[in-house]
Amino acid sequence: MTKSTSFFLAAVVAVGMMATTASADVKKGQKAYLKTCKNCHGNGTKGAAMHTQDEWEDLFANGGANIIKKHAGTKGEPLFNGDGFKAQSQDLRDFLFEYGSDSGNVPSCG
Repeated sequence: MTKSTSFFLAAVVAVGMMATTASADVKKGQKAYLKTCKNCHGNGTKGAAMHTQDEWEDLFANGGANIIKKHAGTKGEPLFNGDGFKAQSQDLRDFLFEYGSDSGNVPSCG
């Protein structure tokens, strides 16, 4: 085998491993959504479809500043101002982004 073929195969394996790791964040985000957001926003399909992928990206930019602001004065405000949101925000963002209204993807949670 030539060096370039070996390098190519190693790159394919590395990319495959990263894709598997990335999907784990979506699953964690799905669990976080079901635990914290389902009561107000409905099942995962309905909740994620509230915004497009670009809108989810904007809402979670800068540590989730816009989504925190959007929930100010609601019963969800304590959640978004707590440490739990900071710990789960990236996973939650990954889930909502993956299944945004323009993604064409449908979560298994409903």
